[in-house]
Amino acid sequence: MSKIASGAWAAPGGLRAGKALLLAMLAGALLAGAFSPWMAALGPAWPATLLSLAVVVFVAVLRSLGSVPLAAKCGALFGTVWLVSGTGWMFVSLHKFGGLPAWIAGLAVLALCAALSCFMALVAAAWVGWRRGTWLSDGLLLAALWWLAEWIRGCIFTGFPWAASGYALVDSPLAVLAPWIGVYAMGAVWVLMLSWVVLSAPLSRSMMVSVSALLLLVGGLSFIGRQPWHEFTRVHGAPLSVTLLQGNIPQDEKFAQSHLIDQLVWHAQQLVAAKGDLVVAPETAIPLLPAQMPQGYWAELASAFHSGDRAALIGVPLGDFEQGYTNSVVGLSSATKGLPDGFYRYNKHHLVPFGEFIPLGFHWFVQMMNMPLGDFTRGPRAAPSFGVKGQWVAPTICYEDLFGEELAQRFVTAGQPAPTLFANVSNLAWFGDTVAIYQHLQIARMRSLEFQLPTIRATNTGATVVIDHTAKVTAALPTNTRGALVASVQGRVGNTPYAEWAGRFGLWPMVALAALAVLALKRRSRSLAASL
Repeated sequence: MSKIASGAWAAPGGLRAGKALLLAMLAGALLAGAFSPWMAALGPAWPATLLSLAVVVFVAVLRSLGSVPLAAKCGALFGTVWLVSGTGWMFVSLHKFGGLPAWIAGLAVLALCAALSCFMALVAAAWVGWRRGTWLSDGLLLAALWWLAEWIRGCIFTGFPWAASGYALVDSPLAVLAPWIGVYAMGAVWVLMLSWVVLSAPLSRSMMVSVSALLLLVGGLSFIGRQPWHEFTRVHGAPLSVTLLQGNIPQDEKFAQSHLIDQLVWHAQQLVAAKGDLVVAPETAIPLLPAQMPQGYWAELASAFHSGDRAALIGVPLGDFEQGYTNSVVGLSSATKGLPDGFYRYNKHHLVPFGEFIPLGFHWFVQMMNMPLGDFTRGPRAAPSFGVKGQWVAPTICYEDLFGEELAQRFVTAGQPAPTLFANVSNLAWFGDTVAIYQHLQIARMRSLEFQLPTIRATNTGATVVIDHTAKVTAALPTNTRGALVASVQGRVGNTPYAEWAGRFGLWPMVALAALAVLALKRRSRSLAASL
C-alpha cells in the first residue's frame, strides 16, 4: 500500500536514477532550444514544438518515479540545463565586459541558474509526492505548480523571468490566449494539455479522448485567432511615421573617452536629420549626464525639437550626486518646451540587479568587475506616457518589458491616458552577438499580444523593429549594423482583459487560483493516501 500511496504505481520498476537524470537534462536542453533563433528560422512552429517535446519528456520522467528526492533532482537538473542553455549569454557581460575570470563568470551563471531551478525541483518533488493517479487531477496539479514556479522566478529578488515557457508559444495557436491570461498562464495551459496526453497514455480510450480534446482545442484556438472579434483594441488616430536609431556601438567603446565624440556626433546628426513624427534613440544613446556633455550640445539638440511638429525619445542618464541618478528616456517636442526642464522624463522603474542596483551583501562581487555600475534611483511604476500627435507612447527601458503585470498598471491609472503604443529602448551590446537579441524580440512580441498594442524598439545592436498589435514584425534593421529604420506604426486604444485584471490586481488572482488548486488536489491526495 505504501508504494501505491507514494505513486510508485505509475510505472512498475520505474526508470533507473541515471537514466531519469539524463532524460531530465535532455528535456531541459529541448526547452532551451525553444528560445533559439536557429530553431525559429526553421519555421514559426518549431519553438512550440520543442517546448512540447521538452514537456512530454519531463512529464514522462516524473511519471515513472516513485522517489520524491529523485524527482527533486530531476527537476533541478531540468531547470538548470534549461536556464544555463537559454540564458548563458550572461557569461559574456561578466567575463568579456566585466573582467571576471572565465571560471568565476561561468560559476556565477551556473550558480544563479541552479538557484532559480530550485523552484522546478519543488514542482517535481511536490507533484510526485501529491499526485492521485488520475490523469485529469494530476495534470491540473502539475499545471498549477508550473505556473507558481514561473511566477516566483519572475518576482523573487526583483525577478528573472527570461525564457519563461510561454514565450515559445508566441507564434502558436495558444497566442490567442495572451490578451486574456498572459504569458505565464499560456505556458501552464500548454503543460496542462500535454500532461493529460502523457498521463493517459496507457489507457487507450483515455488517450484517444485526451488527444482528441487537445486537437479540438488547438483547432478552435486557431479559428478564433483568425477572427476579428477577438480583438479588444481598435485603431486610434493617424499612423505615426517613426525613425528608430541603431548606433551599433561596441560595449567596450560605449563609455571610452576616445569613442564618445563619434557616438555623440552620430546620434545628434541622426536625431536632427530624421523626418517624420517621432525619432527614437536607444538606451544611453547619449552616455553622459547633461552637465557632462560638450558645451551647447544639449541645448542645440533640444532646440531642434522645441519648434515644429517633430518629437524625439532619447535614452540618457540623468541626475546628480545629491538627488541620485536615473536610467532615463527624455522626450522632446514643442509641447515640452514649457516644462520646467524643457523635456518629458521617463525614469526606469524595474532596475537590473548588479547592473543598476547592488543587492544587499553583494558589493564585494560588484567590486570584482570592471563595469560602470552603481545604485540608480527607481522611477514610478505607472509612469505617464509621452504624447505625440494624439498618440500616447509608453516608454520601457531594456528588460522592463519582461514584466507585463507592471506595464498593465499604466492602462488603469486614473488621471492619465492609457498607452496607444509601446516604445522600448535597449542596449544588448552587454551580451554580444548572442541569442539574447532574438529572445528579447520574442518577449517584446508577447507584450504586443498581451495588450494588443504595437511596439517600436530602438536598440544599440538589435533587434530594432516595429511590431504590430498581432505580434507581427512589420519592419526591421539587420542586427549588429549601424542605421536608421524608417517605418510607420498605427496606435490603438482599448484594454485587453489581461490589461484590466493585471493592471488592477497584479498577478494575485492567478496566484490565488493556482494555490487553491494545489491545496485542493493536495488535500485529496492525502485523503487517498489515508484511505489506502
